[in-house]
Amino acid sequence: MGIVETASREKTRKVTIQYVSKHPKYGKYVRKRTVLHVHDAKNETGVGDRVEIAECRPISRTKHWTVVRVVEKAPAKAEMVFETDAGTKKKK
Repeated sequence: MGIVETASREKTRKVTIQYVSKHPKYGKYVRKRTVLHVHDAKNETGVGDRVEIAECRPISRTKHWTVVRVVEKAPAKAEMVFETDAGTKKKK
């Protein structure tokens, strides 16, 4: 399982898998990550979604993984509204 980091390309997502491993010499636990390019045939995932992925045949030079299912959708971003001195509202 991983988290979608980028969803800017059509049917391709960049998924990050984070894990903890122990350093062989010093014994300290170190956070590591693996970045994979994943095929999303239905374009159903967005940035921040937790997805389950599986290895598949090579789809392109960098894509060898596909989305199996969306485990958890990312929470929707709240739109922030600011009032200016003139009394009009601006969206950011």
